[in-house]
Amino acid sequence: MKESINPFNGEKIYEFNELSSSELDDKIKVAHECYENWKNVTFKDRSKLMRNAAKELKNNKDKYAEIITKEMGKPISQAIAEVEKCAWVCDYYAENAEDQLQDEIIETDAETSFVKYQPLGVVLAVMPWNYPFWQVFRFAAPNLMAGNVGILKHASNVMKSAEMIQEVFENAGFPKGCFQNLILSSDKIKSVIEHELVQAVTLTGSKPAGASVASIAGENIKKSVLELGGSNALVVFDDANMEETVETCANARFQNTGQSCIAGKRLLVHENIVDEFTQKYLEKVKSLKVGDPMDKETYIGVMAREDLAEDLEKQVQGSVKMGAEAILGGSRKRTFFEPTILTGVTQDMPIFKEETFGPAIGITTFSTDEEAVELSNNSIFGLGVSMFTSSKDRVKNLVPKFDEGAVFVNELVKSDPRLPFGGIKISGYGRELSSHGIKEFVNKKTVFIKH
Repeated sequence: MKESINPFNGEKIYEFNELSSSELDDKIKVAHECYENWKNVTFKDRSKLMRNAAKELKNNKDKYAEIITKEMGKPISQAIAEVEKCAWVCDYYAENAEDQLQDEIIETDAETSFVKYQPLGVVLAVMPWNYPFWQVFRFAAPNLMAGNVGILKHASNVMKSAEMIQEVFENAGFPKGCFQNLILSSDKIKSVIEHELVQAVTLTGSKPAGASVASIAGENIKKSVLELGGSNALVVFDDANMEETVETCANARFQNTGQSCIAGKRLLVHENIVDEFTQKYLEKVKSLKVGDPMDKETYIGVMAREDLAEDLEKQVQGSVKMGAEAILGGSRKRTFFEPTILTGVTQDMPIFKEETFGPAIGITTFSTDEEAVELSNNSIFGLGVSMFTSSKDRVKNLVPKFDEGAVFVNELVKSDPRLPFGGIKISGYGRELSSHGIKEFVNKKTVFIKH
């Protein structure tokens, strides 16, 4: 039995029965049977259905957002924005998938030679709770448009969201089996990956979960894509626009109550401006409304589970014991964790070394461009970095030096359907979104015709 517990008030809101082994096998077979027909459906017809999915999301965004908020505590205004973004990715691939998967002509000594992009089949997605709709739709939209079919093992605390995502595709008119939610425990994932009809797997989640999925996929010679954690740095140089940078850095850390892999988690500030910046940043964070996630004015709500808040508490307290100063917050009450800012943070402290998944950030100073890059790169993660500066020469010089999957200048790191998204180091491998993402789970077939 799976249960959804409202993290704001502790009430049980939904219950779900897990699939038996035979039920699971039947669903995978249904998915494969659907694929045999779906792979031959024209892009025009797939596009029409995907646009229907976008309309379904837009027309019912309040309904879906309320479920997100109740299950994992996301402030309702941000949950609505998440559903709207899902509609965007559906519309994006409805518009662009056919062009992105056109045969790629390559001039050789053949009469004709080209690369043809064809679907693989049934693809498993193992997804997290922090963006319960978006993480799934950025997988589903490109893969369904490519001709694959999807099966979803969602996080146990957002099973109603998973159920609603299947409803979106069904209401849009997709054939039965094109996208299915699997109500499973994590210990069943291995059997799904190993199933002969499942061709590939993608996971967004933690390093241990990613390592497990990758090893199982590797043993079975199946393609995998991993989007794992991040500890993005926000690097503020002394020529940055102060007001705009403060605003962006506050959003980068505290939206979704800080529970995002691409959140800015380490604030690196040039020593010449650190006092002024810290004061303005403190004032900005204090102004963010804290409270009931169902209140549209709330910006910071509760964390998704109490154990997650406890983990953040240990990281903050451990850093304070090592010499950091909490100039704001630092305390927890059940799932609520106060917005927290630490100063005097050094590289050996938990809040710098570890991924912090919640509303807390530490400030570290630097004196030179080289030191800023060194501090940013001093991480086992490599998902993204934001640098704030008015110098084009600095941008040109430093962008190649950051060990990251993405570098954003004067902006927070964010996912966009038009841009590839993914990391390096233990932040994972492979890319989602854009033309790069839609080509992760296709057969890139070389065709050579001599005469």
